[in-house]
Amino acid sequence: MYKHARTICKPFSCFLFFCLLAMAGNIALANTEFPGRAIYPDVKVIGLKTLKKQLNDVVVVDVRSAYEYDTLRIKTATNIPVASGTFVDKIYALRSSTDKPIVFYCNGKTCMKSYKAAQKCMQSRINNVSAFDAGIMDWAKTYPKDSLLLGKPLNNPKLLISKARFNKHLLTPDQFVNKVANSKSLVLDVRDRFQRDALALFPGRERRAYLDQTNKLDRYINRAKKRGRTLLIYDAAGKQVRWLQYYLEYKRVPSYFFMKGGARAYYSALTDNSFGKNK
Repeated sequence: MYKHARTICKPFSCFLFFCLLAMAGNIALANTEFPGRAIYPDVKVIGLKTLKKQLNDVVVVDVRSAYEYDTLRIKTATNIPVASGTFVDKIYALRSSTDKPIVFYCNGKTCMKSYKAAQKCMQSRINNVSAFDAGIMDWAKTYPKDSLLLGKPLNNPKLLISKARFNKHLLTPDQFVNKVANSKSLVLDVRDRFQRDALALFPGRERRAYLDQTNKLDRYINRAKKRGRTLLIYDAAGKQVRWLQYYLEYKRVPSYFFMKGGARAYYSALTDNSFGKNK
């Protein structure tokens, strides 16, 4: 009897072992794919298909900058940047107007803004909040009809700019500096009001325009196109230009490049004395 029971338990134990192993693998995979979940374990998350199913029953809040929101967003989303000093006050006002769950999102799986937004709310006793941590890119690829690109329905996910296509327009700080010195170009500093340093990287050669200064940007874009010049653009950390590329493509700018890593990478290269080493 005992021997018979033991022969039954052995395969069950193996089955249980492999189940636990699979669960551990799934957890590890989730932590790799969504690193923010391990950093913010108390934040409730909502998945892609679940958000689509519940879209009319939740309030979706885009916590990125206004420029990113205006470039590509979930169709029903409202914009309340988590970096704003009035973020919590605005969410309080939003919560007082609805009892629907509030879902925050940002750029993608490695973006921490949606988690930070949810955590701020929890710390301020604003309940029923979660993070859609797959982000806008996965949403737009999967549900293009429920996405807006430059204010219009995306419809076709092929209009999204791939990482490979973006990378074709990147120059290292060293390459960027050489391009400024050795070509007919128009250099643009698009760092925002909070990121811009007192000194320009290319005094006398560059122009400055915030990303939300559309008229000013258009003036420089049109000047570069008319004179056949290449636009050389840098931001603070090489991230904002990712969204500016959509506007440049919309304006059919024939020649443009971004500084990889932005001004931060430029200063780092100066500190490391690495300019010219890649020649």
